[in-house]
Amino acid sequence: MSLSRHILGLFGWKVRITVPDYPKVIICVAPHTSNWDFILGKLAYAAVGRKAGFLMKSDWFFFPMGAIFRAMGGIPVNRKGGYNESSVDNIINTFKTHDRLTLAITPEGTRSRTTKWRTGFLNIARLAEVPIVLGAIDAESKTIIIEETFTPTGDNETDLRKIKDYYSQFKGINPENCTTE
Repeated sequence: MSLSRHILGLFGWKVRITVPDYPKVIICVAPHTSNWDFILGKLAYAAVGRKAGFLMKSDWFFFPMGAIFRAMGGIPVNRKGGYNESSVDNIINTFKTHDRLTLAITPEGTRSRTTKWRTGFLNIARLAEVPIVLGAIDAESKTIIIEETFTPTGDNETDLRKIKDYYSQFKGINPENCTTE
């Protein structure tokens, strides 16, 4: 048993990851309701011998945390001013220039309750031609689940509705902070 799986087990968490180990993939992670989601997600993916980078609000990349997050695969995202096309373009280019890249993204973009999920991950996956796997942190069953692969169609509204419908079955650590409306 891996150390990561052992640590999760000590706290009663289980891991169900059955998707292939794609060389390039976006992990859509929801519900995102707590800072613990990050730790649980990193441990769960490591428990099956895989590594994933992640997008994180640039405000978290202060010294010394910035160096630590970058070493863990973190990519800072400046969210001031809303959608940032250059960030999306840079991530697409990163996918196109790497042989292997796994990137975890939380479409809610916040740990607070919001009905407006971001669609940049759909655009990135479609334009970089990489699949999306749906990663759920279900606090009710204490299980981290990555069992579904999703291919974006280009119709972000319809795609996001399907993704939200999938996540509606899961309860976050702070369930009051999640809505799939």
